[in-house]
Amino acid sequence: MTGGHPAQHCFTAERKKGMDTVEINKLEGVIEAILFAVGDSVELGKIAAAIEHDEDTTRKIIHRMMDKYALEERGVRIMELENSFQMCTKKEMYEYLIRIAKQPKKYVLTDVLLETLSIIAYKQPVTKLEVEKIRGVKSDHAVNKLVEYDLVCEVGRMDAPGRPLLFGTTEEFLRRFGIQSVDELPIMNPEQVESLKTEAEEEVQLKLDI
Repeated sequence: MTGGHPAQHCFTAERKKGMDTVEINKLEGVIEAILFAVGDSVELGKIAAAIEHDEDTTRKIIHRMMDKYALEERGVRIMELENSFQMCTKKEMYEYLIRIAKQPKKYVLTDVLLETLSIIAYKQPVTKLEVEKIRGVKSDHAVNKLVEYDLVCEVGRMDAPGRPLLFGTTEEFLRRFGIQSVDELPIMNPEQVESLKTEAEEEVQLKLDI
């Protein structure tokens, strides 16, 4: 009697070639890791070369994986695109992904980020170079993080050589800190600015000591 699931036929065929279940499972794990890590589609030939098997055998193993994914009700599947394969989310899972995407992002404002944010808030519009002069250290990472958190944004370019970017605070910044405009920020005296610079210098020294 013939019949059964395509994955079983594939499994039987590969066993006839001398591969046991353990070896096939190991190859499946390797292929799974490749497709997951790459993200985009991967040509069959490249996968075959990676697992050191011919393309026909590799295709059968991947088809077996595709069948297993469908039978086990997993959240991902493997798509075949001409002569390539790609791991992707099953369309039945989109609803749950949307729920995650709609959840508000959480972030932590470290002392470094708060210092940088304070300088931008009080000196805006301001360039990264001006921020760095006050802090005494490179501030690329801190500024980029604040932009990612939507607390700071690009507001234009300075009319100077190189036309450096100018940064300022956003509406999200106002909402987060409960003020209607930056005019409501408390006055920062020169001693406070100097304190920020001192803390930044200590931060650099600590990294050097480590």
